[in-house]
Amino acid sequence: MNSFLEGVRQRARQLNKCIVLPEGEEERTLIAANEVLKENLARIILMGYPEVIRQKSKDLNLEHISKAEIVFPDAYEKRQYYADLLYEIRKNKGMTPEQAYRLAADPLYLASLFIKDGKADGEVAGAINTTGNVLRPAFQIVKTLPGVSVVSGAYIMIFKDSHWGENGMMIFADCAVNPDPTECQLAEIAVMSARTARILAGIEPRVAMLSFSTKGSATHTLIDKVSHATEIAKEIDPSLMIDGELQADAAIVEEVAKRKCPNSPVGGKANVLIFPDLQSGNISYKLVQRLGGADAIGPVLQGMAAPVNDLSRGCSSQDITNLIAITVIQAGGL
Repeated sequence: MNSFLEGVRQRARQLNKCIVLPEGEEERTLIAANEVLKENLARIILMGYPEVIRQKSKDLNLEHISKAEIVFPDAYEKRQYYADLLYEIRKNKGMTPEQAYRLAADPLYLASLFIKDGKADGEVAGAINTTGNVLRPAFQIVKTLPGVSVVSGAYIMIFKDSHWGENGMMIFADCAVNPDPTECQLAEIAVMSARTARILAGIEPRVAMLSFSTKGSATHTLIDKVSHATEIAKEIDPSLMIDGELQADAAIVEEVAKRKCPNSPVGGKANVLIFPDLQSGNISYKLVQRLGGADAIGPVLQGMAAPVNDLSRGCSSQDITNLIAITVIQAGGL
């Protein structure tokens, strides 16, 4: 395990947060929950049929699952209470009491309701559900932080060469959610990514807004979008160390920065890279991961009022354990 993840686990142990896992019958999720409980990384709520969870835990020799709270949504004693809560939240959107009662038995909706009600501090799901299914109830119930209109996905990139970023660590965003963010959304993504750098990575952010131009070396409406987003981000957080538009080499290579942007406060030493759209962000993190041999941890969702993190359906149990620990840290930093 790399030092970043070990540090995350050590911090998680101190916070005593509760994480709800809606996919409680899923094998990888159970293995991860067992490790989390064994290491005291979080308190756990598992959703699913209790007998299925207990039998699978027995078959897999998961002796710590008994420490988890198990909730069977269909027969949950407080189903009506959470149905009423959902109805109050969504009645102005046309939801009926009958629809709310039905959805209160959906594990993904009930998990978000637990967070809204304060029963849980965060959620991890997506091992067997699509991103859309995981995020829909979260957007409807948990919603975004005040003043934030967009949720984005960041990756924490860990490099073998400590020269890059902050001792070999960088934040890449948005690599998971927004196909074509507006100027304002791009600015919010930058501000939230800087927050992720502080809360999760423990680093002081130096944010580069990336483009195919450095400080007017080319002209195009796509470049204008990045430049304008940079100015909006400065207005949102005047203390933020940010610059753009910058080409990738000008952002991370000091020798190039000296030639292309000698007066930039982040040129050549950026540790947070903000990509202009999802195509460039997703392509870049995968190339850096596969060709550069970097570890890519995430995606970590940013901008929610409480942490709700979405797994890849190809994830391992270790991936789930790590994301639970990261979700605890996010909950502790809100």
